[in-house]
Amino acid sequence: MSLETSGKDLVLSVRAGLAALALVLTIPAGAGAQGAEIAFGSLNHDSSLPVEVTAESLSVDQGDGTAVFTGDVVVGQGQMRLAAGRMLVVYGAGGAGGGRISRLEASGSVVLTLDAEAAEADKAVYDIGAATIVMTGNVLLTQDGNTIEGQRLVVDLTRGTGSMEGRVRTVLTPSDKP
Repeated sequence: MSLETSGKDLVLSVRAGLAALALVLTIPAGAGAQGAEIAFGSLNHDSSLPVEVTAESLSVDQGDGTAVFTGDVVVGQGQMRLAAGRMLVVYGAGGAGGGRISRLEASGSVVLTLDAEAAEADKAVYDIGAATIVMTGNVLLTQDGNTIEGQRLVVDLTRGTGSMEGRVRTVLTPSDKP
């Protein structure tokens, strides 16, 4: 082994170690068992943008102000996409006929993507007014080749942050770039 090769490997190892240490330092003590604060998405998500929903079928209930989309449901708002097998749309004042969407409740293989990040879960609730998404049940978040698993992920779209709870497990992938 040449000195040049081992020196280069050492630099890569140190950089990978520093990157992992920096990530660990952003997680509060006890995060492995309790929860973890994480960055998520961009700070420029605008929850006032129109919400577009596509699906195989739609059922509207004017009485309770809801609509149910089923079959390959995809919700888009700006750069954010939320996909699921079923989506309950709850309307605010005015009901399903003319009111604004208050929240979306997704179930069945839920996938959230925003920028280069993706999260999967059993269920998700998007509160449009609060600009928050709460994902529950077998949550898997993927960011830059790293993964974080837990039982509950709360995403604050305004601040671009998230919080993972419920026996959090993180797998860090060292960067091979100098």
